[in-house]
Amino acid sequence: MPDHNTNEPQSNSRRKFLKYSGVALGGVVVGGVVGTAITKGFNRTVEPSKQPETTPIQPAADYNQALMFFNQEQFRLTEAITERIFPKDELGPGAKELGVAYFIDHQLGGQWGINARDYMMGPFQAGEVTQGNFPNVRRHELFTMGLQGIQNLSQSKYKKSFLDLGEAEQDEVLKAMEAGNDIKLYGSTGPVFFKMLQNFTMEGVYSDPLYGGNKNMMGWKMKNYPGNQMSYLDVIDKKEFVKMEPQSLRDHLSH
Repeated sequence: MPDHNTNEPQSNSRRKFLKYSGVALGGVVVGGVVGTAITKGFNRTVEPSKQPETTPIQPAADYNQALMFFNQEQFRLTEAITERIFPKDELGPGAKELGVAYFIDHQLGGQWGINARDYMMGPFQAGEVTQGNFPNVRRHELFTMGLQGIQNLSQSKYKKSFLDLGEAEQDEVLKAMEAGNDIKLYGSTGPVFFKMLQNFTMEGVYSDPLYGGNKNMMGWKMKNYPGNQMSYLDVIDKKEFVKMEPQSLRDHLSH
């Protein structure tokens, strides 16, 4: 029979309880996954002459490997268009280098691109200014028609493909698409497409690299954004700005 009348001090019993069930942080006991992760750190035995090994942060994996929706011409056209919306300059890379076209391709090739969670049955009516329009065409269809619309504008205005235009000419074509309410894209308009294109571009610049854009987290680095850190416990009390090496969601999948 175990001896329940132990002479162990109460403080030691409390330490054991916290050690095996959670961690006391600021008077709050944290259990579960977070508590387990921190407790593992407490349970390590470090010899006096040795320091715990640290694993250097590796560059984020490049997930811009394959096309899911675009053909090669559509992909090249999207690269050129998004580069004009977010061009490379002295502050950092542009949309092409950041892999924004891959981000857009992956989104259009998935559930979001086919409006999987949207009600798509008619009748379709124009919404109020504060509501927006009720979608009557799927996003990947609108994007495909929008790319063709840009090519058509380029041909009618300059007799060239958008890819063969100079930067100033490309900007003029995009401005015409942005302003052209008379440009019909099967139940939608040029400005509706351009707004989606513009939003898509910025999302690809600052998305987690796991989704195809923000290659090597360069978009985050331009903003000194830390990305998806596991914890801020070591810096949360600091008054000065702490610059941190950003981390992607993918960096934590092996933990």
